[in-house]
Amino acid sequence: MQVLGIDIGGSGIKGALVDLDSGEFLTDRIRIRTPSSFSIEAVEKVVAKLVCKFDYTGPIGVGFPAAVAGGVVLTPPTAHHIPGWVGQSVDDRFSEATGQRVVVLNDADAAGLAEMRFGAGKGVNGVVITVTLGTGVGAGLFMDGKLVPNLEIGKLFLPGHDEVVEQYMAGRLRKELGLKWSEYGERLHEFCLHVEHVFSPRLIIIGGGISSKHQKFFTEDQLHRTPLVPAKLLNQAGITGAAVWAAEAAL
Repeated sequence: MQVLGIDIGGSGIKGALVDLDSGEFLTDRIRIRTPSSFSIEAVEKVVAKLVCKFDYTGPIGVGFPAAVAGGVVLTPPTAHHIPGWVGQSVDDRFSEATGQRVVVLNDADAAGLAEMRFGAGKGVNGVVITVTLGTGVGAGLFMDGKLVPNLEIGKLFLPGHDEVVEQYMAGRLRKELGLKWSEYGERLHEFCLHVEHVFSPRLIIIGGGISSKHQKFFTEDQLHRTPLVPAKLLNQAGITGAAVWAAEAAL
C-alpha cells in the first residue's frame, strides 16, 4: 500500500509517497517553501499544490506543528504564533482544499509513529517515549505501540528551573547559547532522568536533526533503568509517520 505523507514545517512543507510495508519513500521528496504568513488559507493552498504535484488520489496524512485532536487544532503552531488556527478543523479544511480525505496529527507524534512502526521502537511493548529535538522539544507517547496523542513534553518544567524544557534543551539552543556537546548532553541527561522518573518507560528514543550526532552527547546506558537510543528514520520520520496515520485511520 502506498500513501501520501506530508510534513508541515516552519520553513518547508514536504511530501512523499510512502510504502507502508517498508516505510520507505517510493518517490523523491518534494518541498515547497512554507508561506511566510503561515495563514490557514496560504498553507492549505500549498498543501493542495503539493498533492497535485504527485497526481495522487487516496488518503493523505499531514504532520502539523501543534496539538491536534479529532482533526481540530488545540494550540498555536510552535514556529508561528499566528492567530486563527486554534479551533479550526484542519482535517476538513485540508480535505476540502485537496479533494481527498486528509487526517492531521501533531508532527512530533508523526515522527514517533514512524519510529515505532519502522525504526528504533519497532516491536517494543509497554511505554515508549520518542523525543524530537529541534526548534522546540516535541514528544510522542506510545503504549504497546499505540499512540497516546499530544504529549506536550516541551512545556514541562524540570525541578529547580524557571523555564520550560524547550527553552532549556531544544536542539537549536546548543548553537544559540554556544554550548559544548558535553554541556548539551548534561541538559539532555537531566531531562531524560525526569522523564524516566515520571513515566518509567521501557525505551526513550531521541530524534530530530541533532540525533544524527548522538555519539557526541549521549550514551545508551546513561539512565538508571531506561535504554536511550537514537532515532533511525531522521528526516524521513515526519512524512512516513503521517502516511502511517492516514493508512491506519482508513482501516
